[in-house]
Amino acid sequence: MAVELGKKVMVAIDENESSYYALMWVLENLRESITNSSNPLVIFMAQPSPQNSYVFAASLGSARMYCPVSATPEFVNSVQEKNKKVSLALLEKAKSICTSHGVNAETISEVGDPKEAICNAVQKYKINLLVLGDRDLGKIKRAFLGSVSNYCVHNANCPVLVVKKPQ
Repeated sequence: MAVELGKKVMVAIDENESSYYALMWVLENLRESITNSSNPLVIFMAQPSPQNSYVFAASLGSARMYCPVSATPEFVNSVQEKNKKVSLALLEKAKSICTSHGVNAETISEVGDPKEAICNAVQKYKINLLVLGDRDLGKIKRAFLGSVSNYCVHNANCPVLVVKKPQ
């Protein structure tokens, strides 16, 4: 598989091992095409957006009551800062992996639901190939949680390559 010169490739990562497997797959299989391209490899990560309310549960041994509590602005800001630091650290790790393989990479991080943020980034940055890892959630989890890769396959404005880790 080769990528035409001048085409932009984006790998979407998260903290999951499958996304790093997808990155390594790109570096091993598309390295020559990417290094010959005038565009760097784009590494993207979506930062989760803090919810307007959080649910706190009573500890074991006491009444198991769940109650929604409105988050204070300070709490929301601290969660956003922590998410930003974690995202930047993961992106920096991915970029250093690319550098060690001789591939120039740029990192992008945006706040939002990963499914929508990835598809929006594809359009915004004019990506020609999106690469994702497959988390292999299983049928039940996928039905309840939804699959980021499935959403992107159906909604991204470019070809999508889902890299599945061998069993």
